[in-house]
Amino acid sequence: MRWSLNAAEGSRPAEDQALRALYERQAGPLYSYVLRLLKGDPHRAEDIVQETLLRCWQHHELNDEAELLRPWLFRVARNLVMDEYRVRRTRPREVDSAEWLTDTHLESDGFDQILSGVVVGEALRKLSAPHREVLHLLYFQGLTTQEAAFSLGVPHGTVKSRAFYGLRMLRTVIQSQGSDVTEEKEQSEAA
Repeated sequence: MRWSLNAAEGSRPAEDQALRALYERQAGPLYSYVLRLLKGDPHRAEDIVQETLLRCWQHHELNDEAELLRPWLFRVARNLVMDEYRVRRTRPREVDSAEWLTDTHLESDGFDQILSGVVVGEALRKLSAPHREVLHLLYFQGLTTQEAAFSLGVPHGTVKSRAFYGLRMLRTVIQSQGSDVTEEKEQSEAA
C-alpha cells in the first residue's frame, strides 16, 4: 500500500514536515493493526487510519517525539473501530442481496404447494364449466389461446374472454375462501 500526503492549505512548512513524518512513520503499522481489527476490510481500515491521523494532527503538537504518540494513535484507532461496531449493532442489520436470494430459495417441504393446490382446486370447482375448461387448457396444459380455441371449437376471442372472466371469478372465490377461514377462526376464538 502506498500512502501519500498532501499539504493543507494555509499550513506552515514546519508543520507540513512534521505531519509528513508522522504519516510516514505511523500510517503503515497503524493500518496493519486496524486491518486486523476489521478482519481484513481495507477500505474501512483506510478510513479509520485517516480519521486517527487527522485527530492526532488536530489535538497534538507534531514534533520530533512522534514515536511517543504511537500508543495514543493505536488507542484512538481502536476506539474508532469500537464506535463503528456499536453504531452498526444499534442500526437494523443491512441485508446483502446475495443473502436475501439464498433465504428465498430455501428448500421447502412441498406443504405450501400442496396447500395452494387444494385451495385452487376447490376454487376451480366453483367456476362454470366453460371458464374451468379454458383455464385448465391454458394454465394446466400450457396451450396458447389459439390452440385452446381450436381444441374447444370456439372463436379465439371467446377463449380470451372466458380466460379473463374465469381468472377474475377465481380470484374472487379464493379471496372469499380466505375471508371465510378468517371468520371461522374468529368465531371459534370467541366461543
